[in-house]
Amino acid sequence: MQFHGQMYIIGDSKYEKNEKEQQVESYQTVYRGGMGEIIEKKSRFIAEVYPIESEEQAAQILEETRKKYWDARHHCWAYVLGRNPAAERMSDDGEPAGTAGKPILEVIRGRKLTDVLVIVTRYFGGTLLGTGGLVRAYSAATKEGLANSTIITKYWGTKLLVNTDYNDIGKLQYLFGQREIPIMDAQYTEKVSFVVLIPVSRVEEIKKAVTEAVSGRADMEEVEQLFYALIDGEYICF
Repeated sequence: MQFHGQMYIIGDSKYEKNEKEQQVESYQTVYRGGMGEIIEKKSRFIAEVYPIESEEQAAQILEETRKKYWDARHHCWAYVLGRNPAAERMSDDGEPAGTAGKPILEVIRGRKLTDVLVIVTRYFGGTLLGTGGLVRAYSAATKEGLANSTIITKYWGTKLLVNTDYNDIGKLQYLFGQREIPIMDAQYTEKVSFVVLIPVSRVEEIKKAVTEAVSGRADMEEVEQLFYALIDGEYICF
C-alpha cells in the first residue's frame, strides 16, 4: 500500500521497531478506536481513530477509508507510531498547507499518544472556512474522535511467580493489595503460588517487601517481561 497526496514526515523516514521501545516504562495509546463528527458552516468533518502497529497497517486503513467515503473532498490524517523515537506522519490531502494534518497531529501529541492513526474526512459544504477555521475544525473533530475512543496506559512490567507456605497467604494478599500489585493467578497445591504483575521499576522493591513479610520463606522467579494495562477494571497483558 502507498500513501496518496502530499505527506509530511517528521523524524526517521522509515519506522522500524527497535529494542529501545521496550525500555519505556509506560506510554499512552488507543485500545479501541472511536468516531467523532462536527459540522462547520455545512461542511462535515468525520474523525475516525485507529490503533495501529505499522505504517503498512496505517496505509491500508487509509485506503479503505477513501473507498468508504469515496465522494468526500478530503481525507486528512496524521499518525504517531512507536517510541524512542516516535515516527510521525501527516497529510493535508489538498487542504491549504498546515491547516489539516498538523492540527490533527498536534492533538495527538497533546494527548501524548502513540501507535494511533486519526483520519478526518471532510465533505465540503460550499463555504470556505479560511485557514483559522480549518485548523479549528480539524482540531475539534480529532478531539471528538479521541473522546469517543478508549485510551489506555501500557506499563512495561514483570510477571513474578511467588511460592510460599499456606501460613503466609494473608500476609502476601495484604502486601499486594496495599501496594496495588495485581494478582493474576493463584495455585493451591503443596504450597501456594501467586503470579503478580509488577512495573519493572518496582521489582526489587516488591521482592524485598515479600521477603520481609514472610521472613524469607518465599521463593520468587521472574517469569517474563511484557506490557500490560488496566482496561475496564481488568488487567490485560500484551
